[in-house]
Amino acid sequence: MAITEADQLRQFAITRRLEAAGFRAWPATETHYDGTWAVRLATSFPAKRLNSVNPLDPSDDRDIPARIARARQRFDAAGRPLIFRQSPLAPPALKAWLDEAGWESFGESIVFTADLALLDLAGALDRIPIRDVERYLDASLIVHQRPESLRPGLSQVLSAIRPPAACFVRERADGQPIATALAITDNDLAGILDVAVLPQERRRGIGRDLIATALRHTLHKGARTGWLQVEAENVAGVALYEGLGFSEAYRYVYRREPA
Repeated sequence: MAITEADQLRQFAITRRLEAAGFRAWPATETHYDGTWAVRLATSFPAKRLNSVNPLDPSDDRDIPARIARARQRFDAAGRPLIFRQSPLAPPALKAWLDEAGWESFGESIVFTADLALLDLAGALDRIPIRDVERYLDASLIVHQRPESLRPGLSQVLSAIRPPAACFVRERADGQPIATALAITDNDLAGILDVAVLPQERRRGIGRDLIATALRHTLHKGARTGWLQVEAENVAGVALYEGLGFSEAYRYVYRREPA
């Protein structure tokens, strides 16, 4: 079936809303706008999503070389490599320019969405989110196997989240954290982020259980649509989310200059 202009406009509207929700759920330290290109930087935390140029309007393709040069100045000043995050909102002319210049594509990711009313969350337990942010921070560093040096940066990201955030941690009997999930309730949208399970604890349904619990919490808070992101090469993660009832909304990819 051919995609009509109305379908395309509707998809762009959905993508824009999810992109904005993603920015609020995982905020950069600083965001500068060059037209509709959002230049996001987080000098204390290296996540690609927080350190990339995000074009947000397919028609905003003027002065591409000059704008790339301006973005490069900001990234150089921050000590970060210049990266573009190319979503369906990126101008086709920019994509063509990057292709011609030999910019590499990497880190393809999928944004999934689901109607929470259609998910089977009846078996999920109603767990109370932990209130101690430092405890969640400890757990996230351990479960994601992040170095201690990233603690200040991650703490800054978590403290900057403005929509209501709920922190979930699954622990062993001895208190050792084995899984984490962060639920952001942004009006009727529920974002699930920072999901991880310790490698030795995987394939036991722990991640699925924790995500379902987090989604059930957001449903009680008034959310209607769930969203999350996962790298396309994470086969197990993709299967998990599809098994929960999520479907692909769109994909994005990162672009970096040739070596």
